[in-house]
Amino acid sequence: MSAPTADRTPTAGGEPILSVRGLKKHFPIKGGGLLKRTVGAVRAVDGVDLDLYPGEVLGLVGESGCGKSTTGRAILNLQPATEGSVVFRGQELVGLDRRRMRPLRRDVQIVFQDPYASLNPRLPVFDIVAEPLVVHGLASGQDDLRRRVRELVQLVGLNPEHTNRYPADFSGGQRQRIGIARALALEPKVLVLDEPVSALDVSIQAGVINLLEDLKDRLGLSYLFIAHDLSVVRHISDRIAVMYLGRIIEVAGRDELFDRPAHPYTQALLSAIPLPDPRRERARRRIIISGDVPSPANPPSGCHFRTRCQKFAGELSDTERQRCIDVEPALEDRGVGHLNACHYAEPTRVL
Repeated sequence: MSAPTADRTPTAGGEPILSVRGLKKHFPIKGGGLLKRTVGAVRAVDGVDLDLYPGEVLGLVGESGCGKSTTGRAILNLQPATEGSVVFRGQELVGLDRRRMRPLRRDVQIVFQDPYASLNPRLPVFDIVAEPLVVHGLASGQDDLRRRVRELVQLVGLNPEHTNRYPADFSGGQRQRIGIARALALEPKVLVLDEPVSALDVSIQAGVINLLEDLKDRLGLSYLFIAHDLSVVRHISDRIAVMYLGRIIEVAGRDELFDRPAHPYTQALLSAIPLPDPRRERARRRIIISGDVPSPANPPSGCHFRTRCQKFAGELSDTERQRCIDVEPALEDRGVGHLNACHYAEPTRVL
């Protein structure tokens, strides 16, 4: 499989800060009475290649259940990978035990999707934000700890006088800001943002997104931004990777992806975005994805998307269809200027 090297953004020069190759996370399916032998596997992540460059926001998008969140957790070693490589600044993360992984936690942190579930409801905000500093021994005393917690809370736009309150006393947007402050406590280089605004009201989302953009610029962070809302991803990302059934099927710069999507799945996703101009909305052709997402325990042979692909169903010859059935398309530049995993990719404007 070709390495994802195309479409680097102006902010993303040089070597990647995080490099993922052949990442897999399979969950065993047990059966067979008392012995519970393994009879199969759910291929939640099935060979992901990604590069994240310094100062870059890489968006990771796809349908629910495609493996986005599992990819983020496997990268962080929160769920040990079944196979593959994750290299952060020259250090291999896959296979590291908890002890060896601990010092690297300072540099790679995560912000979880649900601010109602990710914060301990029995701890005040001060203890929640202070915990990483205490665990890693980064505060020189109680006065220093209080000062740093106040600075972190203020950094994310909250009143430092309210750190004695509990999560239940805050709104969803405020709770997510607390989660961001906790993630920033160790001064990380990379943040994995696992759908950080999907659980928030639309009126609150913009404030959190603007905060994340401001923090990235001020602190020199790199983001892996996982989401299913394409409008949010378009706003914040420099590059975008599209995921389907555990695999990356297209990677391109933000504007390139929205202007010239090449993979039929990406084209279908973008065609579902409503346009503000009624005349353009009526005139354009909607691409409808037929059928259901195949089971990750038993994905189709060859191209995983072929069972729902409009091109496979109506535009290809029998010989071309057979190639889609027999040969898995690699993620590579097929002459369209960016990476995609389709034998017959053809850039098409859908917006």
